[in-house]
Amino acid sequence: MFWLRVLGAVITGISVLAGCAHDKSAPVHETTFAQPEYAFDASFIPTLVASASPLCQSVIENAATYEVQILYTHIERDKNGAPRFSSTAFRADPSVYFNPASLVKLPVACLALQRLHELVIPGLDAQTPLAIGSSQSCQKPVQRDPTAPQGMPSIGHYVKKALIVSDNDAYNRLYEFLGQRYINETLAHMGYPTARIIRRFNHCSADENRYTNPFTFFTKDHQVLYEQPMLFNTDILRNPLGAVHKGKGYRRSDGRIVHEPFDYSTHNYLSLQDIHTMLQTVFFPDYFPEHQQFKLSPEDYSLVRHCLGCLPRESDIPAFRDTARYPDNYKKYLLFGDMRDARQWKQSVRSFNIVGRSDGFLSDCAYIVDHSENIEFFLSAVIYVNANGIIKDNTYEYESIGLPFLAEIGRAFYAYELSRGNKTDD
Repeated sequence: MFWLRVLGAVITGISVLAGCAHDKSAPVHETTFAQPEYAFDASFIPTLVASASPLCQSVIENAATYEVQILYTHIERDKNGAPRFSSTAFRADPSVYFNPASLVKLPVACLALQRLHELVIPGLDAQTPLAIGSSQSCQKPVQRDPTAPQGMPSIGHYVKKALIVSDNDAYNRLYEFLGQRYINETLAHMGYPTARIIRRFNHCSADENRYTNPFTFFTKDHQVLYEQPMLFNTDILRNPLGAVHKGKGYRRSDGRIVHEPFDYSTHNYLSLQDIHTMLQTVFFPDYFPEHQQFKLSPEDYSLVRHCLGCLPRESDIPAFRDTARYPDNYKKYLLFGDMRDARQWKQSVRSFNIVGRSDGFLSDCAYIVDHSENIEFFLSAVIYVNANGIIKDNTYEYESIGLPFLAEIGRAFYAYELSRGNKTDD
């Protein structure tokens, strides 16, 4: 009965100027909302993690050096299956910057699906074929996608690519569909005032990222259904953390090392608390305030949840089933970061997650479920593995420290959940 409840949650409820439109699709909101509170425990999480392995003990003993942050949410269900959340944090601090990298793909994917509904255009949905134009520098047009059905891209297909294999180009296209202003004003209204998603994953400048490509959507018989001009964000970009500099130096695109900290002040930012909460709202939307929920249909939720839990080899996109390129741990770090084949471990366990990997930062935010043991919990963690302190040199301790650490702490929390037994409130 437990797994039927979980499975049900997972599947179901779980203006133009020279060709450029100003990005005014979202109103400005000054209201902010409180985020869920976490119990900051000085001993539980570090003791549990340190007991997992000598590596984990070493990392925890040097948690400040590794900039470790961990959030854990235990779930209890009453006799009717309603969840109650109990959350604990270790060193989680929204004022401390880490590079979220691909973590931003979850809110952008959800907002792209939400935006389709807000346009209220009959026939426009996640599967509607589209083409993307180019009107500014650093913009690339798209007419075809060989991985998509009939070779035609769609918002739904980009969501699949972004969430199943963390495809950067797919994220860029969703970002371009939404535009800077819509993303950030909508997230602020939802209660994430420090979230900042203001750039593609490429070498576009801060100014170039203000411009987003024109889109054209088509009917099945190739008639134009909707045209969206290029958007341009005129707003002053929020910088909630102020000036942010990391590292001892950084490598430029020409290979030269600059011996001064790297400036992240114009980069994306998403706190671990925000992405942890966002993932919870994807699987348990009815248990969060309405303003904090993504406005998605049951079909949208089903798509997002499926993609978050899907291993690349399970995908309906043939190119993703190449296990040499996309092993099971390609984007499953907690539990499986040190396993190329998740079948080495318990096959009853499923991780519905989003990861980040860039500049020495590794992060994973996961809803972990084991239907055979009646276990479900949320776990999010970030670690920084950059011993030489040089940003952008691709010399990071991902394989030797970062991925084993995340895998081992995932298994440690799973074992802890298993030891608690299956408690159901009356």
